[in-house]
Amino acid sequence: MPIVFLFVAALAVGFEQLLQVRYGVMGIIAFLALTLGIKARNTMIGGIGAVILVMLLTQSG
Repeated sequence: MPIVFLFVAALAVGFEQLLQVRYGVMGIIAFLALTLGIKARNTMIGGIGAVILVMLLTQSG
């Protein structure tokens, strides 16, 4: 079981690094807002993070 947690943590760190390299600070802020919104069950914060991430993804495409 701890191996699964280590794998998930490594995957999350890798995803955050990819966001920072590709989308900069706004990508990290949006990802953190989305994550915090989901964990806190706050739809407003999660929605803001999701909208920012979608805007960043469509802008770079």
